[in-house]
Amino acid sequence: MQTELAKLLSEIKACRLCEEHLPLGANPVLRAAPSAKILIAGQAPGTAVHKTSIPFNDPSGERLRDWMGVSHAQFYDQSKIAIVPMGFCYPGRGKSGDLPPRPECSQTWHHRLFSLLPNVELILPIGQYAQAFYLGASRKKNLTETVRAWREYLPRYLPLPHPSPRNNIWLKRNDWFTASVLPYLRESIHKLV
Repeated sequence: MQTELAKLLSEIKACRLCEEHLPLGANPVLRAAPSAKILIAGQAPGTAVHKTSIPFNDPSGERLRDWMGVSHAQFYDQSKIAIVPMGFCYPGRGKSGDLPPRPECSQTWHHRLFSLLPNVELILPIGQYAQAFYLGASRKKNLTETVRAWREYLPRYLPLPHPSPRNNIWLKRNDWFTASVLPYLRESIHKLV
């Protein structure tokens, strides 16, 4: 399985399916190993991640590592934590932040990729696009209600808001997230890492 996954990851990293739509060109960023027990399903890389090819190598990543209660080294140990965003390349900037992830990644690669990650026990769908993909019709009318209903998706999924500093207002308005979701998240991560 390791060989199959390595081959698939090489194919993904060489992907140019939607390059004509990407303002900075194609640079697929993801990490995975067959032994990973946790899968972080983010949105798409930002500009800092695009430049470095390191997922969550930005303030959002710092906050996510804090939420998870893991060190930098633990977070980037792909034998334990796979990082597979909905879009593998930076999609560009829109009116109120980055554009949505390009759909080509999930349509072309995700199902093949997940079939080679048999040990994943916990998936963290971060943001509305990942929640739409993973939770489908079971998600609620908006991100807040989906995250508020987090217990309904356990033990396989734990939906999270995006850890971006742009969500500081959301975090202040929804203090239940810090009080109830984060302790459970940290406990679950520590059992699996």
